[in-house]
Amino acid sequence: MPLSTLVKVAGSRWTVEETFQSSKGLAGLDEHQVRHWDSWHRWVTLALLAHAFLAVTTALERRNQAQSDDGTSPDGLVPLTCNEIQRLFTTLIAQPARDLAQRLRWSTWRRRHQARARHSNYRRQAAQP
Repeated sequence: MPLSTLVKVAGSRWTVEETFQSSKGLAGLDEHQVRHWDSWHRWVTLALLAHAFLAVTTALERRNQAQSDDGTSPDGLVPLTCNEIQRLFTTLIAQPARDLAQRLRWSTWRRRHQARARHSNYRRQAAQP
């Protein structure tokens, strides 16, 4: 095998590991108690389907939203992440409708705060010798 192929395979392993870690945290991949093969198989399938939904939704959101050089959108927000989409989806399903507007405002505030912090951090790093 050429070295470039080995490096490509090693790099893809890192992506797979990150995806499993994300699935554990976001989609509950690690919350099943295995008793039978069938139940484990169903649980893993649902968890990975939920993670795929979050990943595709995040990718579509980032593609549809034009970003500036510092990674923020024109309205000064960081792009939606899988974690934020999971929070918003859970809020939409589980919370009462009266609480939904407050949750959406909180999400917008958090994303704007993250964008300001990122911009400030980049500016501080650029000023250092």
